[in-house]
Amino acid sequence: MKKTIFIALVILISQATVQAQTSWKSDKAHSKLTFSVVHLGISDVEGLFRNFDATITSTKADFSDGVFELTADVKSIDTEIEMRDNHLKSPDFFDAEKFDKITFKSTSIKPAAKNKYTLNGNLTMHGITKAVSMNLLYRGTIVHPMNKTNVAGFQLTGLLKRSDFNIGPNFKAPMISDEVEIKADGEFAAK
Repeated sequence: MKKTIFIALVILISQATVQAQTSWKSDKAHSKLTFSVVHLGISDVEGLFRNFDATITSTKADFSDGVFELTADVKSIDTEIEMRDNHLKSPDFFDAEKFDKITFKSTSIKPAAKNKYTLNGNLTMHGITKAVSMNLLYRGTIVHPMNKTNVAGFQLTGLLKRSDFNIGPNFKAPMISDEVEIKADGEFAAK
């Protein structure tokens, strides 16, 4: 009898935990994934990925247990110069025909300060997966004034090395900096 009650209690707690879990999806009209490199050691060149999806799954209102996932379409890279974009998609850099997606899935989130976290996860780019750490700012959650849904805002920043992912190995610094600044801003709506 005790065993049956225990099993029933475990099932109820598991169901309550699953029901409390909330999924959030990025609002494409209010989200952006950008990068910046230094060219010839003297000027910043910026770009973005026009097509990407990001989701968050969390059971806590402050997202301190959140799992963040992102997929970006390499072919959507845009630096405002078509010739450069085509070169970045070529085998010299991303090889977009062979490696058409960039993916990230968080493995842990650690508090750094009020509403600031260190987000750790696995980034896959150019066929290589590496553990990375990024800075995450939680900007808050509000009720959207137009559609009355819950909306949360985040900003992700950090540095990556191109060499860790074998991107553009023939274009060494200072021609193109090895370090790449990443910045992602996003509004997420509860699903």
